[in-house]
Amino acid sequence: MRKNFKVPTDSLTIMNELVLPNDTNTLHNLMGGKLLHWMDICAAIAAQKHSNRIVVTASVDNVSFSKGIKLGDVVTLSSKVTRSFNSSMEVHIEVWGENIPAGQKYKCNEAYFTFVAVDQLGNPINVPELKPETEEEIRLYDGALRRRQLRLILDGRMKPDEATELKMLFTTQNT
Repeated sequence: MRKNFKVPTDSLTIMNELVLPNDTNTLHNLMGGKLLHWMDICAAIAAQKHSNRIVVTASVDNVSFSKGIKLGDVVTLSSKVTRSFNSSMEVHIEVWGENIPAGQKYKCNEAYFTFVAVDQLGNPINVPELKPETEEEIRLYDGALRRRQLRLILDGRMKPDEATELKMLFTTQNT
């Protein structure tokens, strides 16, 4: 059993990037691949802060681009660990765009990344337990087990009938 623990704010990571011409497509919007690159970096830093270890990206959940980010806008990425397991950590990340001269700030994206902490030889290593503190942190923490089970099913590493947390969402109990 893991004896040490951290709280989500211990891993909080905030990055800001300015969208420059080389970051955009022909419509002067930030390229999706560039945003994913920034998201991976921001989320990896949060996972490293939690684990105090080297981390590798294990998975990225569904990523939807709800609003394009324009040339000259500032991108703010905010991430923190939502739950840790043995050697893996789920990290939630939010992306906001901001047109500073116009005073407009808008949410563009959010996603969940999973990282695995590894030792110097690349072998998985245990990470501290996470203790959520706020209502929002508890909500994200509770949902992390269901999201993990879904990832494992999609990856073929868990059978659907073994996903007890997911099954509870779809079954009703008679009282």
